[in-house]
Amino acid sequence: MRQSSCVNGPTSRNCWTSGFDIDTDNYLRWPTGRTRNFELTISNTTCNPDGHEARVCLLINNSLPGPTLIADWGDTLRITVRNEMQYNGTSIHWHGFRQLNSNTQDGVNGITECAIAPGDSKTYQFKATEYGTTWYHSHFSGQYGDGVVGTIIINGPATQNYDIDLGTYALSDWYYMTAFQAGAVAFNGGLGGAPPTSDNIIINGTNKNAQGGGAYNQVTLTPDKAHRLRIVNTALDSQLRVSLDNHTFTVIANDFVPVEPYRDVLATDYLQVGIGQRYDVIINANATSGNFWFRADAEPNCQSASNGVGRSIFTYEGTTLEDPTTTPQLNPPTSCQNPPSVPNIVKAVPSAQFASQAQDLPVGFGPVNSNGENVVLWTINGTSMIIDPGKPTLEYLYEGNTSYPSSYNIVQVSPTATVRWTYWVIQQAAGAPPIAHPIHLHGHDMYVLGTGSGQFADDDVANIATLNFANPPRRDVTFLPGGGWLVVAYPSDNPGAWLMHCHIAFHVSMGLSTQFLESPDKIVLPAANSEFFDTCANWNSYQQNSHPYPQDDSGLKKRWPPA
Repeated sequence: MRQSSCVNGPTSRNCWTSGFDIDTDNYLRWPTGRTRNFELTISNTTCNPDGHEARVCLLINNSLPGPTLIADWGDTLRITVRNEMQYNGTSIHWHGFRQLNSNTQDGVNGITECAIAPGDSKTYQFKATEYGTTWYHSHFSGQYGDGVVGTIIINGPATQNYDIDLGTYALSDWYYMTAFQAGAVAFNGGLGGAPPTSDNIIINGTNKNAQGGGAYNQVTLTPDKAHRLRIVNTALDSQLRVSLDNHTFTVIANDFVPVEPYRDVLATDYLQVGIGQRYDVIINANATSGNFWFRADAEPNCQSASNGVGRSIFTYEGTTLEDPTTTPQLNPPTSCQNPPSVPNIVKAVPSAQFASQAQDLPVGFGPVNSNGENVVLWTINGTSMIIDPGKPTLEYLYEGNTSYPSSYNIVQVSPTATVRWTYWVIQQAAGAPPIAHPIHLHGHDMYVLGTGSGQFADDDVANIATLNFANPPRRDVTFLPGGGWLVVAYPSDNPGAWLMHCHIAFHVSMGLSTQFLESPDKIVLPAANSEFFDTCANWNSYQQNSHPYPQDDSGLKKRWPPA
């Protein structure tokens, strides 16, 4: 029940402001906030997060990760991005934001904008219609693996009370070669047929290396208090297994979706966090005071590996800081899956139209004709995406030009008066490597109707009977199981050109993306003579006159210089 006089605090986290609380449907309503201004500058520099050795990095405001952007539910974010890199374009994606009627602000070069040229800047502006925890990252390249990444907190209500907000906790794999070099190795067959393995896992930008150099991140817990921790996987290639010795996590949100608080759903005290996923958890500091290992390791059940292990230290207030002697939790996961969370705001999915409306999107791997050459690439629906950062989909729409290149991998989504939901059966094609893919959809939350092994037949009554249409889990990143299938739905209520892709950067580089062109006649296109066209003119001028390297992959995750 909405309480107009309720004030958000440690014992009333369900409250927010007058007329808005945890039970407000934020797909339909949000507060009227204020405008928050941010400045982000990306530059070439060096960094050494685990003490191994300094290497070339691309950092935002000279920090790793970049600054955490903090706003309130309903605020407008106005963010100016300045590109001071010498040889890299960029575009910044505000991961998980719905971008309702603001498709031009989604930050995907070649889809919703042109790349931002060196020396150029762009101002993004959009409303935070959702709340919780997310991140922002370059969508131009493996850049984000070299540091073009940061986290975001949108303050709002919560489904469980807590005393202290510990802020965001960014977890990532780290390579001693640059992300561009790692991408080039992966693109050219990898090492022994596999992509390169990261050298370490860093936590909030730091860790110790195998020789003992570097430093652990440290978090202080207040005894007998409940702490909110906002876990974000910002990795290039690693799904992560996360735990805190001697403590349990109570999950209150996954991605931007508040959920009924839960723990031990999988009979473990671990979280499996896919690339791009976020978990807001409550940690009760009710153990005997001491120092405890926080662990973030590559998850082998999701076909992830690393040469290092992620470690940080959680210390009770008043305890002398030292390396813990604690041991891991019992019962680690034995499979790769997302827990079956229950969204706080109940949303059912119409089931009657599923059998007639569901469309297949097979994920394949094999020889593809690309630019006149037969190469081995990832595909969705038989096509390996290649886009032009200087000719985005929205520019085609602005010109009234529907002759989209086939490599743009566009799927038309046009709702009618009677069909307003879209259903997708995403499954591993025969012969594809059995790898778990973290699938990310822009512009929408996916309603996760079900997952399974083998092949899903969307005209099979028995298969359909296994799906959950009654308030299924919702999130913007979910696993397509290795060798299996994933069925998702979403309402066709947000006109735009929306990318869907695997969030393993090496797979995006090799074309594992598609885009949904939703209600194109209703998309809010850029205004004439707006910054959109200035950005395109500046990028195309740079590319023609100054750019020393040709495009050598999908255009969404480029490597400069090319392989």
